Amino acid sequence: MANHKSSIKRIRTSATKRLRNRYQAKTTRNAVKKLRGMNNKAEASELLRKVSSMLDRLAKKNVIHKNKAANNKSKLTKFVNSLS
Repeated sequence: MANHKSSIKRIRTSATKRLRNRYQAKTTRNAVKKLRGMNNKAEASELLRKVSSMLDRLAKKNVIHKNKAANNKSKLTKFVNSLS
């Protein structure tokens, strides 16, 4: 167990941040899966804007690496452009 007051606070805040990060990452992964399952280009392009924003936010907060976000956005954009 932690001995210092500040380390006890740090444990508490890191647990809160961890839960928030896990929730946001899971929500983004579900949105990516939903986008991949679409076959209507208009709806997919609308959702792509939201998913791209979510990925950028995760990369900004270092939940995922910035290159992973860029790769995902690139592949999703190619997918949406291939829809008819």
